[in-house]
Amino acid sequence: MRIYENLFIVKPDATEEEIDALVDLMSKHVTTAGGTIDKVDKWGKRRLAYKVEKNREGHYILMQFSAEPVVVKEFERRLRVQDSVIKFLTVRIDETLKRLDKRKKEREKRAHRRPQAVAPQPSLAQQMLGGAGDGAAHPAPGAPVAVPAAPAHPAPAQPVAAAPAVEAPATPTAATEE
Repeated sequence: MRIYENLFIVKPDATEEEIDALVDLMSKHVTTAGGTIDKVDKWGKRRLAYKVEKNREGHYILMQFSAEPVVVKEFERRLRVQDSVIKFLTVRIDETLKRLDKRKKEREKRAHRRPQAVAPQPSLAQQMLGGAGDGAAHPAPGAPVAVPAAPAHPAPAQPVAAAPAVEAPATPTAATEE
């Protein structure tokens, strides 16, 4: 058994009862031939990309079913004979599903072989700010920063020794180079 999707478009003037009867008829055809209906989605009335049999709109119905190829031929023949159906398309999707499953398994296998991510080391700036490994979030650049309140009794100020001034060596000028 293969899995198929069939999308067919019914004329816009069809009533809900007519659409339900058509869906039931097609479902019965598949089930009596040994297939199974997986899902039926009624998308409702939608605008067509171009005029089909003087219609600009149509009711879209998507049916997914599992059946043999002979059943699909008869399914399409019955849709072709229906006056209310203006377009249909049947696509075999079991190969696509197999391919997607295979790709998913390959990705899982590669992910399993890949070494686990190691937590990044804090940058030098974070280490200097004291945020290394404490888990506290740092504010974004330019965001206001909460400053801790000053103690009630400030400590006595310590005198700071002034650094001696160092003179830079004189650079030679063009006149001294001659």
